[in-house]
Amino acid sequence: MLRVAVTGAAGRMGKTLIQALTESDDLQLGAAFEHADSDALGSDAGELAGVGTLDIPITVFEQADPADFEVVIDFTAPQATLILAEFCSREGKAMVIGTTGFTDAELEQLERAAVQVPLFMSPNMSVGVNLTFKLIEMAARALGDDVDVEVIEAHHRHKVDAPSGTAVHMGKVLAEALDRNLEENSIYGRQGITGARERSTIGFSTVRGGDIVGEHTVMFIGDGERLEITHRASSRMNFALGALRAVRHIHDKAPGKYNMQTLLDI
Repeated sequence: MLRVAVTGAAGRMGKTLIQALTESDDLQLGAAFEHADSDALGSDAGELAGVGTLDIPITVFEQADPADFEVVIDFTAPQATLILAEFCSREGKAMVIGTTGFTDAELEQLERAAVQVPLFMSPNMSVGVNLTFKLIEMAARALGDDVDVEVIEAHHRHKVDAPSGTAVHMGKVLAEALDRNLEENSIYGRQGITGARERSTIGFSTVRGGDIVGEHTVMFIGDGERLEITHRASSRMNFALGALRAVRHIHDKAPGKYNMQTLLDI
């Protein structure tokens, strides 16, 4: 059994990951981490996740015994992820990162960590979403400048970054396929007298509310017709199962960067 550490173990995604690990035939929870101010410190990770007692207390990662796990799954926040990446590169632990919202400088730090250990990173761990990336690339190349392109995303009220990392990646896929500069051609919301829409722009719209797990739609809007490619997540379990596939993919790999495209061979 390959042992896996989960960060943010008391959060929504952390609990789902722990549940998925307990249902796995080849992976098991080896350690569970939370930040130093968490009320969950000391709690049994399994009991908190609703899967029964696992005799694995939630701790801060600074108290971790590296012998307890081979891979770390991290769905937290950029600053926490960077600290964990330094820990993993020092201890020789593979890392699966589902965190989004990194700056370019922070991404460079992760690049350096990948020189030491295998690092799997995807803006979305869902297999369906990553297939959606390929579909929108194909549509963009086929339709080209004959359509207007808009990206619409919706998430729960607790999400702190906007647009989502998945939406931003969709924009990058579209910009590359359409031979555009995303930084120069992006429009993030509209208000007031904006003037006529420029065909070269890529529009982003963000919705936040309730308990929406995640919805992403790319609209290719032409004269007389509209093509929409949509992915809707109804449960966080699909992200968790994707993360477990990532663990299996990289645990014995050489140091370097890996992602869902390499895993799915697309």
